[in-house]
Amino acid sequence: MPMTIIEKILARASGQKSVGPGDLVDVDVDTVVLFDSSFFPVDWRDVLKVFDPDKLVVAFDHRIPAPNRACAEAQVTGRAFVKRFGIKRFHDVGYDQGIAHVIAAERGYALPGTVLVCQDSHTGSAGALNCAARGIGAPDMIYAATTGKAWFEMCPTVRYDLRGTLKPGVVTKDVFLHLAGNYGDHTGTNIEFGGPGLTGLSISARRTIATMGTELNAEFSTFEPDDVLFDYMKARTAAPFHPQYPDADAKYLERRTIDLGAMEPLVALPDGVIRNTVPVNEARGQHVDQAFIGSCANGNLEDLAIAAAVVAGRRVAAGTRLIVTPGTQEIYRQAMKAGYVETLMNAGAVVTNATCGACGGGHLGILGSNEVCITASTRNYKGRMGDPSARIYMASPATVAASAIAGVITHPGEFLAMGAPS
Repeated sequence: MPMTIIEKILARASGQKSVGPGDLVDVDVDTVVLFDSSFFPVDWRDVLKVFDPDKLVVAFDHRIPAPNRACAEAQVTGRAFVKRFGIKRFHDVGYDQGIAHVIAAERGYALPGTVLVCQDSHTGSAGALNCAARGIGAPDMIYAATTGKAWFEMCPTVRYDLRGTLKPGVVTKDVFLHLAGNYGDHTGTNIEFGGPGLTGLSISARRTIATMGTELNAEFSTFEPDDVLFDYMKARTAAPFHPQYPDADAKYLERRTIDLGAMEPLVALPDGVIRNTVPVNEARGQHVDQAFIGSCANGNLEDLAIAAAVVAGRRVAAGTRLIVTPGTQEIYRQAMKAGYVETLMNAGAVVTNATCGACGGGHLGILGSNEVCITASTRNYKGRMGDPSARIYMASPATVAASAIAGVITHPGEFLAMGAPS
């Protein structure tokens, strides 16, 4: 039976020759990722064993360093778990810290053709690496950590063939906003990305799209493997992997073509992204109290680079604050070496340690009542980043940086050599 990428990965992981929509598959999990929130008492249960300490990753990311006693105690529990079972892939506060999904890519933990699970909803980020990655609930996480097993119901797949190249100043967050605005909800489906346009997209750019697949309500988001991926993985790990390609006659629910060259800067209006995106100029002039660049979707080195290019030689507008949060401390170090951090801080940005931070309204940038934020993060629903009365617009790092300089939502073409805004 011809299969899509996700069907092939899960068939291999379940020991079956083929799987298809409607099947329940019981799979062997290759990587289990736990993070600080996993160890809160509401979710965590003491376990007597783990299936393989070398296949577990523990990465503290959501609220680090701990902003309160509850978070501190959860991290104490997590450190004890790591010590008890001798887990080597541990990313505590310090040199190796970072957002779990970024670390999974950066350290080569998410291998092509394998299965990775984590309790966080944006685990699909690793789909950019040709990995079957998905967020699961707390009980299933305990089960996966102790038995090495997980189960999924197979859904039909929507295929996107990417063609062309992005224009300067347009990034894959704009591609996601295009998908959300034009194609809407993908509940009950998987998403597969491929096509000749992949060649011009870095792994970080692909991860932005895969991460945001969660916001399309997709079950899995996976990318075709190619030389860009192979070079990326070989630079990070010597572990063997088994990339999976879709069959030429794979069956898709729908197959759509995206012209990357036709993409333009977009913004999602407050309280959701589905069918709620417009060209930046339609929201132009809206005052913003806070501009945020970070998260597992947009805390990459490329995101910091384009933000620095926008703000270079300029200052953040009075009455607006710009908060920038790298995805990992390694990205932070690279950004310092490249001069991006200095440029951002000279413009008036606050550059925090690597953490989820303001994205989830945990700390380092919580919104107050009736404030307006433009964010290059993962979600903009009511109350996501703080007070429920705050309004959150979502856009690319370039648009967010431009808006911080202007103090109002602004097309990045005002500050980048990408042609005059239409």
